[in-house]
Amino acid sequence: MGQLRTSPPPPQATELRCWELVDPVDLRGLRASLHAALTGEELLAGERLDEVPELVALVASELATNALRHGRPPTIVRLLLADDRFVLDVADHDLSTIPELSDIRPLGAGGRGLQIAQALSLDVGWYATRDTKNIWASFPRH
Repeated sequence: MGQLRTSPPPPQATELRCWELVDPVDLRGLRASLHAALTGEELLAGERLDEVPELVALVASELATNALRHGRPPTIVRLLLADDRFVLDVADHDLSTIPELSDIRPLGAGGRGLQIAQALSLDVGWYATRDTKNIWASFPRH
């Protein structure tokens, strides 16, 4: 198993939107709400996201699912803007563990959210505050 590098998101990042999730059912609205935050437009039923919003939504779902499953509630999902990139920051309140990349699970066994985040984003890192453990991923703005 590997570890993610420890690093906060860019210090100049400003928060565009924040969501608090306490239950997996809360994930349903996150995708459409992320689309609106990224594009300024509502996502209609059955409509597909453009590439960058789709990647952000997929990684947000993976990281938030991990936080809800393995962390302590509430899970906080923040969308940040830093110069030419969006930064997704997902926090849970379990400071007793550190994020690890699972490379020994069989395919289909789950637990690949961090690997998905690394594959689909520009950069991934994690950091802890006094109250939360945060994992972030960055994406091109355009």
